[in-house]
Amino acid sequence: MLKVTVEHYEQAKDCPFRIVLDRVGDKWSFLVFAVLEDGPKRFNEIRRLIGDISHRVLTRKLRELERDGYLTRTVHTTTPPKVVYELTNLGRSVLTPIKSFLQWALDAYPDIQRARVEFDKSDPP
Repeated sequence: MLKVTVEHYEQAKDCPFRIVLDRVGDKWSFLVFAVLEDGPKRFNEIRRLIGDISHRVLTRKLRELERDGYLTRTVHTTTPPKVVYELTNLGRSVLTPIKSFLQWALDAYPDIQRARVEFDKSDPP
């Protein structure tokens, strides 16, 4: 069994699991990985495919993912300049667990909905 505890690190913030999960475990990262799975895309195309992400949030998320090596940003010197984002090998390697999680979410969703209905029927403590 995988056991991740703070005791293994001087500070909780130094835990590799937490560091990686913080970067790739949020909804925006999942969606960026999903959108880039089929190949390189421009900023506005990524934003359009995700739908409800702000320009500022997407810019920040793309920079974070680039900094950690999950994607590359290529500027083509055309007029106007063309900027393209693409998954690296590291970024592609995270697709497998992300796809597994997304499939689990789809499979578990009916159970989650039923649990919510049952919870909402009960009187709060």
